[in-house]
Amino acid sequence: MKRILLLCATVCTLLSSYAQTDTLPKKDLPLGGENDTLIVGGMVIIRGNDAEAKMLRKKMYKPKNITTNWFVLDLGFSNFVDNTQYGVGTAANAYAPGSNEDWFKTKFGNSINVNIWLAMQKVNLVKHYVNLKYAAGLELNNYRFKSPIVYKKITGTNTGSPVVELDDVRNFKKSRLSADYITVPLMLNFNFTPHNEREFGFSAGVSASVLYNSRHVIKTSEDGKQKVKDDFDLNRWKLSYVGELSLGFIKFYGSYAFKSMYNKGLDMTPYTLGVRFSY
Repeated sequence: MKRILLLCATVCTLLSSYAQTDTLPKKDLPLGGENDTLIVGGMVIIRGNDAEAKMLRKKMYKPKNITTNWFVLDLGFSNFVDNTQYGVGTAANAYAPGSNEDWFKTKFGNSINVNIWLAMQKVNLVKHYVNLKYAAGLELNNYRFKSPIVYKKITGTNTGSPVVELDDVRNFKKSRLSADYITVPLMLNFNFTPHNEREFGFSAGVSASVLYNSRHVIKTSEDGKQKVKDDFDLNRWKLSYVGELSLGFIKFYGSYAFKSMYNKGLDMTPYTLGVRFSY
């Protein structure tokens, strides 16, 4: 048995060595010489430093001056940095009486960010190493709170009244604020491997967003699911720093707003982190 295994291993080794050192027939050589090209497995390796070999290597992958990706998807997490000054007599107390930083703490795993970029383009600026990158799409943010807080609809009759209250009577299962934007990011892209189909590099820039939908959803044992649609005095416009890290098959993204997501009362700067899916 050992002799048979040894014989098989020897034969396989000889066949593998033969296959890996095979050369293309002269009539099939792209460079016109039998010593210019070597087959290793299923790949063709071009040997030599002449101009013709360099030209052929460049033809293997030639980046386009303008590339477009349709329907790029981001999946990640939404949160905010809370710099609010709480206490009696503060703007926060008028917006949410009796509030403190514990009221607005979020559940990290349940505070989700989803971005749907309808189109994302990259334009060559400097030999494909430096590019302009921009997109247009929808930015969907969900903030799931740990505390049983309730956002109230703002109308003409209660303008200036408290917007957020703590409900410690009912049995809460969910308290979530959603803020959805139409967003246009603009970035400089630095690609360290422009002649590789899989990009390694990063992008950095800014984005401009406009709020088009916001709502608060609660779910209690007593009353089930309830939804209130309002702007809750959120800023209509949002400017953010944005970035992207490309590591071949996987891409990461992030954003950090210039200022608070609220017009008054609360000082909370939103940010996002996640993974980008695009071909």
